[in-house]
Amino acid sequence: MQRPDERELREQLVHLRAEHRELDLEIVAEEASAQSDQLLIKRLKKKKLALKDKITAIEDQLFPDIIA
Repeated sequence: MQRPDERELREQLVHLRAEHRELDLEIVAEEASAQSDQLLIKRLKKKKLALKDKITAIEDQLFPDIIA
């Protein structure tokens, strides 16, 4: 059985990964647009990178790297 805080972290991880995928699709669509907004693309990529950092931090909490 999972601890409540672990369950919350896993739920947050699922949410962040979904948001990360949505941003990726939005970036691809914007880049494919004939009138793409480079400033918007840059902001979306920055937000995507921040989400990736949050995802990595949560994964590190859930799956600590144990060095023997």
